[in-house]
Amino acid sequence: MEDIDAMFTDLLGEMDLLTQSLGYETDSSEISSSSSQIENNFSIGFTDLKESLNELEDHDLDALMADLGSDLTETEETLNAAKTGHVHTQQHKSGLYTPQQNVQAPIPSSSSSLPPEPSEPLLAGEAEAQAKADKIKLALEKLKEAKVKKLVVKVMMSDGSSKTLMVDERQTVRDVLDNLFEKTHCDCSMDWSLCETNPELQAERGFEDHEYLVESLSAWTRDSENKILFLLRPNKYLLFKDPQIFYLWKKHKQFMNEIKECHKELLLKEHFEGPSVIVPDLEGPLYLREDRKKSWKRRYFLLRASGIYYVPKGKTKTSRDLACFIQFDKVNIYTTTDYKQKYKAPTNFCFILKHPQIQKESQYIRFLCCDDEHTLSLWVNSIRVAKYGATLYHNYQKAVRRALTTTSTLHVTSLPVSSPPTHSTGHIATVRANGHPDQDDFSEPPPDFIPPPPPGWSSGV
Repeated sequence: MEDIDAMFTDLLGEMDLLTQSLGYETDSSEISSSSSQIENNFSIGFTDLKESLNELEDHDLDALMADLGSDLTETEETLNAAKTGHVHTQQHKSGLYTPQQNVQAPIPSSSSSLPPEPSEPLLAGEAEAQAKADKIKLALEKLKEAKVKKLVVKVMMSDGSSKTLMVDERQTVRDVLDNLFEKTHCDCSMDWSLCETNPELQAERGFEDHEYLVESLSAWTRDSENKILFLLRPNKYLLFKDPQIFYLWKKHKQFMNEIKECHKELLLKEHFEGPSVIVPDLEGPLYLREDRKKSWKRRYFLLRASGIYYVPKGKTKTSRDLACFIQFDKVNIYTTTDYKQKYKAPTNFCFILKHPQIQKESQYIRFLCCDDEHTLSLWVNSIRVAKYGATLYHNYQKAVRRALTTTSTLHVTSLPVSSPPTHSTGHIATVRANGHPDQDDFSEPPPDFIPPPPPGWSSGV
């Protein structure tokens, strides 16, 4: 059987030659780096593309082939038209032209005219393996020519197992979650989340439902050990389940625990359904790990819609005295694990803010530490509101509708089937708008089936 990886490398080389033949001037170092990046971007969580395609279930592989095939025809026409135009231009420039009719076909040799030797029949298992190998070869070829970027992604489950998915650049995290619901047959709770973990930084974050997964994964480096997890995260939409925790955080805990559902709805409407989203006015002391130092210093921080600010030494909390610590447009927020041991943090309730392409320790990562878990939850969720705004609220509403739709479907399918009536009727009682049947429908209708007369009975008797 032909080596899949070798064929994949050859296909990448043919793509480079095609690019050069179309007249593009590209540096050789750029070509090699882009080729390696292209190869890496076809699979996440696997050592190579062959392994990832082998992990796909048969129906997923067939769906991939059909999807890629829809793009193949148009791509081939575009490439052929561009290549033909380039060849004609080169011929006119050089003054050479070879008519089609002057080209003679080579004379076949006697050995080539002999019929091929019959191949040995394959066993059932070998035939299935060969069929899948052929599909993988064709998929490799089509992946190079696809207009839409696609990734084969390994998603880890909470029990240690994994699922392999084909994800394209048009799919959001919400779409991938729906796909996982079908594959795992789990409930569609709004708490399910896709998370990325970074073992080197001992950090993780939950992808937001509106994010395009391929775009987020493309920021990972080629040698990254990051993983994607499918987990239940009860705090994913805690801010919308209990908004009083974040918008009334200065109030007494007993007051927040006794708040009614109608008041929660009013809080959401006031802060998320107005002309602009209102960010929680969070502020308080946090520990900051200073650049290139192992020490953590306690500073007073304030959250604003544009970023996090702090009060310099000897200054007040007035707006003119605040100094900008970081803005949210280019960074994501990650929670961490065991930073008390890794970085000698005051507690293990830490979070970091970094650019998604930073995968290793860097001076551009901002480290912050909280006193307790409650404070950590306040800052992490409030920062998400400041960064994503109304989009986060729309994600929550979609997740609620998805969960309610599934619940109602399960309720309908689980209803007991009523036993058929003892007498046969060809008439169904009509029901009024108030749910009660019409009075006329209580009369017994004439039977549809008249039994035959008893033996020996005749019309003359």
